[in-house]
Amino acid sequence: MAARRISVDEFFRLGLHYPVIDVRSPSEYLQAHYPGAVSVPLFTDEERKIVGTTYKQQSRELAIKAGLDFFGPKMRPMVEQVENLPDEKGTRQVIVHCWRGGMRSEAVSWLLGLYGFDVLTLDGGYKAYRNRVLDILARPHSLRILSGYTGSGKTGILKELERSGQPVLDLEALAGHRGSAFGGLGMAPQCSNEQFENRLAGALFELSGKTFEDPAIWVESESSRIGNVDIHYSFFRQMKAAPRVDIGISSENRLSYIEQEYGKYDTGQLIKGVERIRKRLGGLEAQRAVAFLQNNDIRNAFSILLTYYDRWYDKGMAVFQPESLHIELPGTDAETNARIILEKIQCTKK
Repeated sequence: MAARRISVDEFFRLGLHYPVIDVRSPSEYLQAHYPGAVSVPLFTDEERKIVGTTYKQQSRELAIKAGLDFFGPKMRPMVEQVENLPDEKGTRQVIVHCWRGGMRSEAVSWLLGLYGFDVLTLDGGYKAYRNRVLDILARPHSLRILSGYTGSGKTGILKELERSGQPVLDLEALAGHRGSAFGGLGMAPQCSNEQFENRLAGALFELSGKTFEDPAIWVESESSRIGNVDIHYSFFRQMKAAPRVDIGISSENRLSYIEQEYGKYDTGQLIKGVERIRKRLGGLEAQRAVAFLQNNDIRNAFSILLTYYDRWYDKGMAVFQPESLHIELPGTDAETNARIILEKIQCTKK
C-alpha cells in the first residue's frame, strides 16, 4: 500500500501521537530534527555523498543503482528498528520524512509499507517543516512576561503556574541552559540553534492546541541569547512588547536562594563561571569572588555576583516595555508566589 502524503500542518498534529522516522543522514539529524524523531538513516554521510555525486556527475539512474547497493543490506535492520519502537496506540502507524520528501523517504516508506506499517510521509520533507517552524515563531502570540532579579525563583514560579493550569513556555528548559555564566552547571551540552527553534515552535504548537481560561502564555524574561543559542528575532520582538509582571523579592532572600541552588556545585566549576564574566565583572571584583570561593565562602562570593547580575538585569530590561504590574513577594517559595501572582492578576481584571 502506497504511503499517504501529509501536509506540514498534519505533521505537526500527528507527530505528537505517532513515531516520526527521520531517514536523513546522521549529520543532518545531528544538526537539527523534529523533537522526538527517531534517526533511521537510509544512507551514512559518506554514502549520501557518493549517491549525490553520482546523480550530479553521471545520471539519476546510476545514482539510484548506487543507492540500492547501500539500501539492500539495511532493509531488515531498518524494519526491526522501527518494529521495536513504542506503539502506544497499537496502529503500527509511522511518519517518515527526509530532506525534501523525495527518493529517500519514498524508499523507506515502500519498505515499511511492504512489511505492514501504515506509513505517512511528510510532503516537502524537513525543509517544509523548517519553513513552518519559522512561520510559527513569527506569527503573533499572546504572551505575558514574568520578570524579576536573579535569584527570584522565576523558573519555579513558572512550574507552579503550569501546575495550576496556566499556559507556560519554559525557554530555559527548551534551551537546556539557565541563562547565566553558571547556567550550564548540571546541564547536558546545549543543542544547536536550529534545534532550539524546533523545540520552541513545537511547544508553541502544543499550547495552541489546548484550551486555557486565560490564553496569555507565561514566559520568563530573558536576554536574546540563552547560553549558546539565540531566541528567534521575531519571537523576541514579541517578548519585548508583551505585558510584563515584575516580581520584587529582597536581596537577602534572593541571595539565600542562589546559595542553595548553586552552592552544591564544585568550587572549580563556580570559579570557571566567574572567569567567564571577569571582563564585565571587573578584575578586582572577580578576584574577590574567586578568593571567597576558594575559602568556601559561597555567600559572600554570590553577594558580589548578585550585585553584578542586578546591574546587567536593569540594563537588559530597558528593551522591554514598562511592566504592567509590579508585585512584591515575601520570599522565594514558588507555590506561595504563584498563588499571590494569580490573585493579583485576578484583582486587576475586576
